[in-house]
Amino acid sequence: MIDLQIMPQRIALGVEYDGSAFRGWQTQQSGVRTVQTSLETALAQVANHPVTLHAAGRTDAGVHALEQVVHFDTTAQRSERAWLLGTNVNLPPDVAVRWVQPIDASFHARFSAMARHYRYHIQLTETRSALQRDRAVWIYGALNIERMREAAMSLIGEHDFSSFRAISCQAKSPIRRVHYLKITEQERILTLHIGANGFLHHMVRNIAGVLIAIGRGHAPVEWTTQLLALRDRKQGGITAPPQGLYFVRADYPAQFELTKQLALHHSCCI
Repeated sequence: MIDLQIMPQRIALGVEYDGSAFRGWQTQQSGVRTVQTSLETALAQVANHPVTLHAAGRTDAGVHALEQVVHFDTTAQRSERAWLLGTNVNLPPDVAVRWVQPIDASFHARFSAMARHYRYHIQLTETRSALQRDRAVWIYGALNIERMREAAMSLIGEHDFSSFRAISCQAKSPIRRVHYLKITEQERILTLHIGANGFLHHMVRNIAGVLIAIGRGHAPVEWTTQLLALRDRKQGGITAPPQGLYFVRADYPAQFELTKQLALHHSCCI
C-alpha cells in the first residue's frame, strides 16, 4: 500500500505498444488482456504498491500506440532509470516504456493535453501482406488520393462531428477542432495524418472509412461536407478496421517540460 506519510510523486511515461493482441487500453473484467492492466502490473512490481494509470487517450482493441502518454502517483523512491528498466523487464514484449519523467502534480495525461495526433495506414497492393496484416488495412484496388485529399479539406477546422462518432460515444459535446488532415503515400502505404484538440470515439476510423469510400469512387468528394451538415452517424458510412490506427502522441503546455521528451522519442513527422 502507498505510505501516506510520504508525499506522493507524480510520474509521466511515454509508452509504445502493439495493440494486436490486446482488448484495448482500458482495464476491463478479470482475465481480459489490456494495455493498462499489463502496465499497471509491471509498475506495481517496481513500486511495491498498486498503481493506477491515467492515459492521454483510450485506444480500442487492435489499435497501436507510438507514444501513449500516461501518469501515475507513487510514494516509492526510484530513479528514472530504475522505473524505465524495471518496468520494461516486467512487461510483455508487445508493450514498452520509452521514457520516464517526474512531473508536477498538476499534470494530468488526459486533461492537460492540448492536442492529440493519430495516423491511419492503408496498404495498397494487389495481394494481402502477411507481415502487414496487423499494421495496416489492406485495400484491394486503387484509391484516388487527390479525391481523398480534396474531401479531407472539409474536415479541417471546428465542426460538429456527430456523423463521425460512434453511436456509443459518451462525449458531452460532438464539437472538435481538427488542426490538420494530410494524406501521404510511400511504398504502397497510404497514410492519413490527423491532429485535433480532441477526438470522439471512433472518430478517426470513421473519417478513414468515409475517405476510403470517396477514394474508391463509391461516394462523391462532397460527402464529407454533407455528413458534417447531417450530424447523423447512421448516414456516416463504414467504420474502418482498427489495425491501421496508431496513437502518435499528445501535446502539452510548455510548463510541464515534456516537449523535449516528445521531440526526442516520437517517430511522426507532421
